[in-house]
Amino acid sequence: MNKTEFSKQRPLLSLNSRLARRFWSDKIDQEHLHTLKELTERFRFSIAMGELLLLDGRWYVTHAGLLSLAQRSRCASIRVQQVREFCDPTVGRWVFRATVYKSPRSKGFVGYGDADPSNVSSLVRGAEMRVAETRAVNRALRKAYGIGLCSVEELGSFRPSLESAPGSQKGLASAGESVPGNGQPRLRDRLCQLIRQHNLDPTLVKRYAADFCETEHLRNATRERVEAFINQLAEQAAKDRAGLLCQLNSYAAPQEAKS
Repeated sequence: MNKTEFSKQRPLLSLNSRLARRFWSDKIDQEHLHTLKELTERFRFSIAMGELLLLDGRWYVTHAGLLSLAQRSRCASIRVQQVREFCDPTVGRWVFRATVYKSPRSKGFVGYGDADPSNVSSLVRGAEMRVAETRAVNRALRKAYGIGLCSVEELGSFRPSLESAPGSQKGLASAGESVPGNGQPRLRDRLCQLIRQHNLDPTLVKRYAADFCETEHLRNATRERVEAFINQLAEQAAKDRAGLLCQLNSYAAPQEAKS
């Protein structure tokens, strides 16, 4: 990297380092920061854009990060095909083959992605076909651009700490389960993504959400109120995570008092 290119990377590297320390203050060390520096300089991934996540002590790239890299690198095309002989819609099993063409004359980089109820999170059950397609594209892109990091979407399930938290699945998922699909990400998926991205306590977020929506049970809240809460949570997490954590901790006090 020459001096001009390095100078262009400095603002992004500074922002990534600052956000990493803010979001994962109690989990990040110098080794993580060194790896982050390499990823920033080589691939220009952005934490602010949700392109990198630190989960259980390891960096993971996201689908959004891989697509952004492909766009910056002027990827010629991505072709995705269903591998029909391995698919069984009756049991929710899907397999896709993705081919990434970095240039019009490229022979292509191939990646396969599979998904079924046994290897996806309970939060995305019923969307195995989309998960399989995303995994295939991610693997092909990682091969094409030499990325050794695993992508978040390739994980067999979300973080154990997220799924095993008391009431996290029922409380957070119910906010969007009763709303028909309209082509937009489900509210529960957006909310869980925010929790993962900013390393928030799902139980406290649930209590905060119920209070915000002025309802005892989050499942009784209207879609409009839940959506408003998610937008506010995203803004708070991006602008003042420390203040958000203090606010979330205030919802732990009544529970602690009972114990």
